[in-house]
Amino acid sequence: MSKTTNRETAPRDEESVKQRLARLLDTTSLARVVPHLAPETLHRLIQYRGLDACGELVTSATPAQLTSLLELDLWRHAQPGRDEQFDVDRFGEWLEVLVDTGDSVAARTVATLDTHLVIVGLSRYVRVFDPGTFEPTASSDDEPMDRNEMMNSETSGDVLECEVGGYLVRARRTGAWDAIVTLLVTLDTEHDHYFHAVMQGCRRLSNSRPEIGGLDDLLMAPEQHLHDVEIQRERRRSQQGYATPADARAFLQMARQPRAASAPTAPIATNPIATAYFRAAEEEADTRPATDVAACGDDDIPSSIDAVIELLTEAGMMPGRPRALLGAADEDPRAARLPFLRRLMEFALHHDEAAYFTRNRELAFLANTLLAGCSVQSRPFTPQEASDAAASICNLGLECWPAREPRATSQGASSARELDTAMPPDAFLVDHDLVSAFEMGWSVLYKDVSLFVADQLMSTLADLQCVDADTRRGLRALQRKLVIQREAGTPWLARDATDVLAMLDMTAWVSVLGLLDECPILPAALTAVLERRTTSVSPTAFEFISTTAQIGDIRLFMRTLPGVLSP
Repeated sequence: MSKTTNRETAPRDEESVKQRLARLLDTTSLARVVPHLAPETLHRLIQYRGLDACGELVTSATPAQLTSLLELDLWRHAQPGRDEQFDVDRFGEWLEVLVDTGDSVAARTVATLDTHLVIVGLSRYVRVFDPGTFEPTASSDDEPMDRNEMMNSETSGDVLECEVGGYLVRARRTGAWDAIVTLLVTLDTEHDHYFHAVMQGCRRLSNSRPEIGGLDDLLMAPEQHLHDVEIQRERRRSQQGYATPADARAFLQMARQPRAASAPTAPIATNPIATAYFRAAEEEADTRPATDVAACGDDDIPSSIDAVIELLTEAGMMPGRPRALLGAADEDPRAARLPFLRRLMEFALHHDEAAYFTRNRELAFLANTLLAGCSVQSRPFTPQEASDAAASICNLGLECWPAREPRATSQGASSARELDTAMPPDAFLVDHDLVSAFEMGWSVLYKDVSLFVADQLMSTLADLQCVDADTRRGLRALQRKLVIQREAGTPWLARDATDVLAMLDMTAWVSVLGLLDECPILPAALTAVLERRTTSVSPTAFEFISTTAQIGDIRLFMRTLPGVLSP
């Protein structure tokens, strides 16, 4: 009965949040509230309500907000942890939504944007020519071709085209054509200089041809222009505290082989990628003008901002910036699994606020790095998951500081990974950074989970006897892929071949799938196997690995795996 009630009330609660949020944003104070919202909050609003419902919200944003908002919304991950790609279809949606708010409003809004971004988007939809290019010229022998014939000679003759402001605009794709024409006509009328800058840029890209003389491998003008815009975007976002996918992947790869400390209390030099990240963030903070919402003279704005954030949090769309869960253990059960991190952070909070602030910045960097350059369960992290994972890995690194080999051997059956009794002192994080602790924990996960599980699974498959021919073929394919990826140091790339294990034991397959991951996790199914629980367990439930005791449980599970998979 209770489960049914929960399912019935959940949609009503969701609808209630949407209605309250819509009422809040549909008030006359919208234009005064929006300029004080963080771009990340605006992006969450658009994700939650839909772009079609946020036209007025977008046009109320400041140019800086709108630039950051588009940088968040127009680039998408093709694959988790890979470089983001410009979303052409989404750019067209933005133009249509803006034009729906009014021709002049749309033109005024677009005219505040960087011309290079607008050129990148428009050049994917239209080609722009100077009509004079198609004027007939004198010919000695051949009959002169009239203007219309020359204009249609490059096309099938049935493409969409029109003349705007002295330029010939020809469609490359039909999507958003009406919105684009309307926008260009209005820009020509009301923002002449901006219009010509955009059209000349599109015209240069429209005339791009491959290089002659064996240089065709160079990027053509449209691709080079997009690449330049992407570089500028990554530079701005890096200054705003975001990790670029390339930097994130490089950092995580370096962290799998940490730099050793000479003594348990000796600090380790900060990773160069992290150093550059914090330097860029500090430079941005020094040049960013301070804003004071309370000084705007409107007492309703701060409360409205708080109400928006509260409603988005209630809807599960916040936080926009990941932070580690370091609250009291009795308030959040996740904090109880981070004993070292919680204890050391609390000491820093009470004895050195500057160090505590710095450690929190480092946690935010680590969470952003996981968001940008890693995956969990072969999908992108959510902000909350990235925050939890960063904190868990730091806790593991602190527990393993300095790195020690596990003492568990074939003679021991303990589920805990035994370490020397010397643990970091309470003041450890006053003098040491969490980036190094993360590197320590990340390398432990890589060596003691990813590589260990791959080695144990290959050994298990080699000795496994199976009657079914299809299953045998699947196991051999899995074994071959594991050997290749283990040698390459990327065993998680063999995950897609583990489906054959589901034919032998579903629980074992779910457990192996979680362990054999770029960011290894502890599936609830694995814990249930070790505890010999017979109750149902969600196949998607998991915990991030934060203690050596959990690594000991993984070792114990892998020792039992041959018996579980044997027919």
